[in-house]
Amino acid sequence: MSNVKTQISQLQQQINQYNHEYYVLDQPSVPDAEYDRLMKSLLDIESAHPELISIDSPSQKVGGQALKSFSQVTHQQPMLSLDNVFSLEDFHSFVKRMKDRLQNNATISFCAEPKLDGLAVSLRYENGQLIQAATRGDGNVGENITNNIRTIKSIPLKLMGTSGKDFPSIVEVRGEVFMPKASFDALNEQAKKRGEKGFANPRNAAAGSLRQLDSKVTAKRNLSFYAYSLGFVGEMLANDESKELTADYFPNSHYQRLCQLKTLGFPMCPEVKFLETEQGIEEFYQGILAKRSTLSYEIDGTVFKVDDIALQKRLGFVARAPRWAIAYKFPAEEETTQILGVDFQVGRTGAITPVARLAPIFVGGVTVSNATLHNQDEINRLSIKINDYITIRRAGDVIPQIVAVQAHKRPSDAIDISFPKTCPVCDSAVVKPEGEAVLRCTAGLFCAAQRKEAIKHFASRKAHDVDGLGDKLVEQLVDEKLINTPADLFQLTEIQISTMERMGKKSATNLIIAIENAKSTTLAKFIYGLGIREVGEATAANLANHFYTLAAIENASLEALQEVPDVGEIVAKNIISFFKEAHNLAVVSGLSEVMSWPTIEQKSADEQPLAEQIFVLTGTLTQMGRAEAKTALQTLGAKVSGSVSKKTDYVVAGDKAGSKLTKAQDLGVKVLTEDDLVALFAKHEVTV
Repeated sequence: MSNVKTQISQLQQQINQYNHEYYVLDQPSVPDAEYDRLMKSLLDIESAHPELISIDSPSQKVGGQALKSFSQVTHQQPMLSLDNVFSLEDFHSFVKRMKDRLQNNATISFCAEPKLDGLAVSLRYENGQLIQAATRGDGNVGENITNNIRTIKSIPLKLMGTSGKDFPSIVEVRGEVFMPKASFDALNEQAKKRGEKGFANPRNAAAGSLRQLDSKVTAKRNLSFYAYSLGFVGEMLANDESKELTADYFPNSHYQRLCQLKTLGFPMCPEVKFLETEQGIEEFYQGILAKRSTLSYEIDGTVFKVDDIALQKRLGFVARAPRWAIAYKFPAEEETTQILGVDFQVGRTGAITPVARLAPIFVGGVTVSNATLHNQDEINRLSIKINDYITIRRAGDVIPQIVAVQAHKRPSDAIDISFPKTCPVCDSAVVKPEGEAVLRCTAGLFCAAQRKEAIKHFASRKAHDVDGLGDKLVEQLVDEKLINTPADLFQLTEIQISTMERMGKKSATNLIIAIENAKSTTLAKFIYGLGIREVGEATAANLANHFYTLAAIENASLEALQEVPDVGEIVAKNIISFFKEAHNLAVVSGLSEVMSWPTIEQKSADEQPLAEQIFVLTGTLTQMGRAEAKTALQTLGAKVSGSVSKKTDYVVAGDKAGSKLTKAQDLGVKVLTEDDLVALFAKHEVTV
């Protein structure tokens, strides 16, 4: 058995080396046949001795058992997205903003990369072994795709060169999973032969492949990976927690970090360059743009990151984008097509939107057959008519946008676009509210289109999350007159649902359970779920925390509503208008009879001594968690913000506080230590 273990270890080591040469260095030292023979030998031995198969064996990249569903992964360090610029002038403005923030006009070096058109993932290694992989998701929570990631041959299951060295026990590597153009073409050709629909573009193919429930399917898709940054780097502690380490383990240069990741076994895009000054930006951008069509993978622009890691930390980030990186996008792909007609769609709030029906055209990786015309003002601006030939662009490679009319091609049968005098769905009167550019149907929930959209919104994930109540099912239920308002959902029976198209007994049972679960909610979600114009999640939460009860919100005056944070005159008028409508009140009353939420207890001034004071937490707290500190501060009435501004009252600085502490000092904001915070909680008898 000892000899067998040795043989397996030698084979694994040799195959891993060949994988590294082939997928990372692009310098294979043996022919494919030799590699195949070694892999077959390893598979044969492991098949005879399954107890000796290790999780990091190269044989384990062929795919595991199918998953029932994807679990959720909370990123220890958020996965940020990027802001975009579309011109050199805008890029220079980005650099100026950085220098103004740094209060330093010194030269900034950059790490320049092609912007890969794939799917961002985070790979977590513990003690050198891949233990978890996740998609970006919403930046904080992604999908656990570990089994599928393990099938990608260019991703190491075990880091190279870390054995016996003083190396962080936790290393997260961020990068892009993509499908090479050749693999994409082959995949679609196979689908065509089977009479199946192919993927629209390589990015969709990569994303669809990573989200396969059976990793054996993913293994057949020939995906690739390039690393582009580090995520969390730290060490595990005895109490199953972890602490972040300093940058000493990795260079202070973003470019050098990528080079170091390459030595650990990760592929690095060969086009990545270090630019000593911003003078090389345009040359790099134009160079990549010129060779775009010859690259083996899809890109949609370039990315420039401040190379100095210390500067990155000083610059920090805004919302979900870093201040130290920008995507310099290529001009959106444009094509010519013809407007065949215009339909008018009615949205949840009654807005009537003209939608152009186009002669189908392939642009930006997808076939486009519709594009919004927004409103009459936009139609007038473009001087657009039915039957016109137009230039269409996928703005940001996402949203189809009509850029211009090709007036010289205007046919003799071009027709003016006329807006309807009545609602195209319910034939009710339409109005154009003062100060708005859109027409609106006046029927409210009596309009079938608005009913459908209102119910979809009510059941959406951020409102009451009625799992299984998809858009098509809502439309069926409304069309068959089984429901007219969100309140009617709670009157549905399992028998009614099970008789619907594509709805069996099990689906009906699950939906009834989901509807039943929706009865328990919060006042904030209840308000948000009503779909009042311009009342989003944050505004709904502010209303609930300010008025405490639904009745108080219903009866609030214009002046009282404007005392709520983020509620201006327009939003206040929308709220009052909503609760003035008899049919809206009937729906609210019906919902109130079946739904419930915890009572929000009004606190006295004595109970909220920190009311209206704004705190910012930064750095590592050793005596409590950041979440616990935030909750305790909010209990005392404080507002806890994620960014420092002139309005900030206090910044609590823990260990290794970064750019937020620097900004607080620059602005003269009072800084508290963790001991100060503990003393503050003790003073007000708050236990953390």
